Formats: sequence, C-alpha cells, structure tokens
Amino acid sequence: MTNQSRRSSTALLVAVSFIGSSVIPLISATSAFAQTTFNDVPPNYWAQPFIQELASRDILKGFPDGGFRPNDPVTRAQFAAILSKATNKAPVRGEVSFVDVSSNYWAATAIQKSYTTGFLSGYPGNVFEPSQNIPRVQILVSLANGLNYSASQAPETILQAYSDSSSIPNYARNSVAAATENRLVVNYPNVLFLNPNQTATRAEVAAFIYQALVKSGQVNAIASPYIVGQNGTTPPVQNQVRIPAGNTIAVQYSKDKILLGPDEKVPLTLTVSQNIANPQGVILIPSGTQVVGELRTVSGGAQFFASQLVFANGKQVAINGTSKVVTTTEKVDKGISVGKVVQNAALGAAAAAAISAVTGDRAIATEEVLGGAGIGTLLGLFLGRDSVTLASVNPNTDLTVTLNSDLLL
Repeated sequence: MTNQSRRSSTALLVAVSFIGSSVIPLISATSAFAQTTFNDVPPNYWAQPFIQELASRDILKGFPDGGFRPNDPVTRAQFAAILSKATNKAPVRGEVSFVDVSSNYWAATAIQKSYTTGFLSGYPGNVFEPSQNIPRVQILVSLANGLNYSASQAPETILQAYSDSSSIPNYARNSVAAATENRLVVNYPNVLFLNPNQTATRAEVAAFIYQALVKSGQVNAIASPYIVGQNGTTPPVQNQVRIPAGNTIAVQYSKDKILLGPDEKVPLTLTVSQNIANPQGVILIPSGTQVVGELRTVSGGAQFFASQLVFANGKQVAINGTSKVVTTTEKVDKGISVGKVVQNAALGAAAAAAISAVTGDRAIATEEVLGGAGIGTLLGLFLGRDSVTLASVNPNTDLTVTLNSDLLL
C-alpha cells in the first residue's frame, strides 16, 4: 500500500468517535520551577498566553537553548506525547502493536495511550508513522472525537464560519464542526481561514489543547481575537481588501547574501521592492513596506517565513507566507580569505561562529550578526573543523514571498 493510500485510510480511522467514555483532563498544578517564558515567544506573540499556561503546568516544555520553537511542525509521536500529559481518559479499546513503534521508542507509551483512549489511530497494517507531520485538521478531529464532542446543529451551518470550508476533508467535517462549536479552533493570522491541511505547529497545538481544557473547566478562558466563535459568532470583517493565496511579494534587503549555520533560525526584516496594486491601479502594499519574519535552515536548504507586514504609517498586518527553499551553499575552508566570505553579508550567529572557528579569525564578531545566541557560546560546536558548509541566500532574488493563505488588508 502506498503512503498516499495509507493517509487516506488513516483519515477515516482517525474520524471514528468513541461515545460514552468519561474524559477527565489531568492538569498538573502550576510549578514554581517550570519554564514559562521563552526567548522566541515575545509577550505580544499571538499564542504566548496559551504556551505560557501549558508550560506552567508542565504539559509543554521548551528547549535547552531557552526557546520554544513555536513555528516548528508537530509529528504524530509528539502530539501523542502532548495528549498523554494533557488528558487522562479510561481506555475504550485494547492495545495494538504498531510495526513501526518499537517498545523502546521514546514515545511508545504515549502512542499506545493515545490509541487505547481513542484519540489517535494507526494506518492499515498496524502502521503508526510516528515521524509524520500531523495537519491541523487531524488535531481537531482527534480532540473532538477523543473528547466525545458532537455538534448540536448541522455541520455545514457551523462550517460557514470558514472562508476555506471547502478544503475541509469530508471525513473530518462533522468533527471539525463539533470542535468549532466547542471553541477549540484558533486560527492565526486570519480567524476566517482554518487552513485544515496545513501542518500544525507547536504554537497551534498549544492553542487547541488549551481550548479543550477551557471547555472542560480546568483552566480559565483566554481572550484572543483568533478563537473562532469566542463572541458567539465570527462575522466577516467589513471593508477589507483580500489578496488571494498564491500571490507573490517581491522583496529586497540591504545585504547581498545571508549565511546560516546548521539548524539556525534568525529574525529577518525585508522590504517590499515594488508596489502591489489592484487591477484598478490602487496601491495596496507600497514599496518599502517591511516584511517581518524569520529565516531558517530547513530540510534541503534555507527558507524565509513571513509573519507580519509593517506599513510606513505604523499599521501592522499579519501575513502567512514563505519563500521557496533555497538550496545554495557556501563552503568555508581553513585558510580562506574571511573578508571575501563576509563581504556585504549578514550572518546568523551559528554561521559567524563556524567561520571564526574554522578560520581562527575572531574579528568576525564585528560583522553584522542576525540575532540568535552569542557567537562565543557557539564556537565550541565548530572548533577543530577544517571546513564548514553554510546555507547561502541571496535575499534580493531568493526570498520572494508566496502567500500561503489570503491576505486581508
């Protein structure tokens, strides 16, 4: 059976609900020792309250570098582990042996629990695929079914809240409607768009899980404009201009290239390089508008993730867009001319540390470094190497932003 067939079959399996079992959320008392603030989750970040509350209860944790990595994808195994900490439910079916989950696998116990309690199911042939990224729609189906939610009115009526309701898979429509009615759904940056088939991020999972705990009465509700139906209904926003998903925004940057080290994320602000206008010639996004986001090394290269537009008048608009994956690399060897490597370049802290360690040139610290950890703390990762390969991005040609969802202005 192909992976695509497995996914289709799994969609149906996940959609099976289990009625009649009581669900008792298990919330740890707030710990004085829990890390609740993270260096990549500022106070004004859309999911900060959800993340902080779950972290204080030890349901979610950060990473040794002090970050939470809110935009990282969530795998099926990771989601099972989060469920294991967030809920306590009596089994509704017996255990199963998944062929791709060994007994000593880090999440084996959590995966088994998520199965026996009815939150997750496997693929045909007792395959679980623990490393597979899980989409938003399957998170909602899992929670709605595992918590025995059902809609009190016609699902299609409830799903009218979403401008992209047609993209919700048929198997999931009843469950998503139930999750919506129970206010589990949190849509950022645009509350009208569910983006059901988009891979769920750690921040999104935190929001969904927290809302499930709100419904159970275990935690206090958080006021957020991104919760669907928080005020009873979610009316369309009037007098807004919509730029459809798939459109592109050309950008530019003051440097000719940006170098990133392995597993690096850096804050990056680009500017719109040319006016974006509607068919009548009205300028919607003027050139010079800032595009705020993050440049990351990803599998296969580097990619820019846009999160916000900042106009000259100070107006800020959330944006969901990404560049292509840039696969260009640059090798730095011992003895190379550092000046040539860093000429008119911006560097991630890891890239700067790598260049310093390989070449022995500590003056690299005077070059422009884009956020992240200090160079000194990263030097030890690269000492002793004779060469290092860095991701190399030409921001003026490589980072054109493609909208992943409609942009409302």
